[in-house]
Amino acid sequence: MEILKPKQGFLILSSLLFVCNLSVWTIHVQGSIPARFDGFVYKDDLPHADTIMIEAFFDPVCPDSRDAWPPLKQVLEDYGPRLSLIVHPFALPFHDNAFVTSRALHIVNKLNASATYHLLELFFKHQEKFYNQQTHNMSRASVVDHIVRFVTKAVGDDLLSAVESGFNDRNSDFATRVSFKYGCSRGVIGTPYFIVNGFPLPNAGSAVDYKGWRSIIDPLINKQRQSGDEIPYFFL
Repeated sequence: MEILKPKQGFLILSSLLFVCNLSVWTIHVQGSIPARFDGFVYKDDLPHADTIMIEAFFDPVCPDSRDAWPPLKQVLEDYGPRLSLIVHPFALPFHDNAFVTSRALHIVNKLNASATYHLLELFFKHQEKFYNQQTHNMSRASVVDHIVRFVTKAVGDDLLSAVESGFNDRNSDFATRVSFKYGCSRGVIGTPYFIVNGFPLPNAGSAVDYKGWRSIIDPLINKQRQSGDEIPYFFL
């Protein structure tokens, strides 16, 4: 379970709350609301009136986020257009390379949105390459260079220079910060974290298995069938 321990959680949560309060003040004073809703839409399948909307907060170097993805992906395939998913990268502060890998997702999403989830799966598959201990003796620049070359596996070697430029682009840094602030605004303190139709699931920081997802989704579909109502989903 990738969630904060009590003492560690208190200190980091205090910091997160400060960041969230500061971000709210910044939005109010400077009007820096993002131009688009945060996150990566799975297969460009945008929500509609009957969609069950899932928001997932993943850290690319979090083992529990990695374990949470296969069952979630399976239910997305099985339920088809009844489900929509947006993944928000949420860089946990105790994972040294969480921010830079989250930033890589934003860079790739801008270059080729169809490769974003492929890159996320590559990070999950080769996650141990980016754990704290494995990169402990590497400089920050070396870590970024290592990740740039890894990322080109998802987008192609011909985009190496574009990926490198992405890490020098302030917009990708801003987008990654927005993802973190958005997670803070929704009360995220660990990964994976799930919100379904605007309401958070319990047991933050724990993966939901396939059976667990079905136990959540099936009753919602049955309610839709029984009511016959089409209630648009609005992001809260």
